[in-house]
Amino acid sequence: MARAIVYTEFGSPDVLHQIEIPDPVPVRGEAIVRIEAAGVNPIDGKLRSAKRPSPPITEPRPVGFDGAGVIDVLGDGVDGFAVGDRVAIRDTRGTYSSLLAVPVERLALLPDAVTAGEGAAIGIPAGTAYQALKSLGLTEGDVLLVHAGSGSVGQAAVQFAVAWGATVIATASPARHDQLRELGAIPVAYGDGLIDRVREAAPQGVTVVLDGAGTDEAIQTSLELVADRDRIATIVRGPDAADFGIRAFSGGSPIPLTEQELAWRAEALEATIALLASGDFSIELGPELPLAEAAQAHELMESGATSGKILLIP
Repeated sequence: MARAIVYTEFGSPDVLHQIEIPDPVPVRGEAIVRIEAAGVNPIDGKLRSAKRPSPPITEPRPVGFDGAGVIDVLGDGVDGFAVGDRVAIRDTRGTYSSLLAVPVERLALLPDAVTAGEGAAIGIPAGTAYQALKSLGLTEGDVLLVHAGSGSVGQAAVQFAVAWGATVIATASPARHDQLRELGAIPVAYGDGLIDRVREAAPQGVTVVLDGAGTDEAIQTSLELVADRDRIATIVRGPDAADFGIRAFSGGSPIPLTEQELAWRAEALEATIALLASGDFSIELGPELPLAEAAQAHELMESGATSGKILLIP
């Protein structure tokens, strides 16, 4: 029997519990992946707590969208993968489990140079950052301001932007500034005087903003610094982004991603794996907890008491 984390009611992390389920059987175009690590993302907690709307619960609801592991079984009609291949998973609900059926278009091969933990930490953070910067038309010569630059999405955005030839200013607490410098960003502390600090760091002006903080300070700073609101986006303030005249990508936005934006999120998985394998990208990994301790993992994530991607290990 496989093991999976589920919930049957919305609420605190305590609603998460482990159950045994029949081993999954692949349909055509699927692979059964033995999960070695599952990434814990904020969206997991928002769905669990009903802070992000979702359909009524009618049966035990699985958790998690990102993961990595080894292919155990292949369904019919699968090319390009073999039993025993190491893979990363994106956008497949239920990665908090020991075995999972995954459509193969949501898998990417993991080379030996990339760990399962790194593979499990790519999907949502890197996919979000990659798509957002592509949607904003970021290019060489742009000056990008990233709010919450030390978060998982922020760190990915910094690294993509630097690789694409942009100058990057990133907000974070002072304790995280050295790390942002290592990634190629110019760090600034948030708080009173933020606008002046950003202007000092980027006297040539800011041309693009990606908000991962969602604070009023982040929104107002962005509006003050960038006249073209089509080049300001938030991944947090989706419900009221339109009130400010700025763009929102997910984050509770009522406007769905376009087919192109979904394609960019998919493209990010293999692109990030290639950068990791070549040593041109880094992922900050946090605590690893056993699968059965998913509730503790959510408590840790929501407390903000740790940095780096939290992983669950079946």
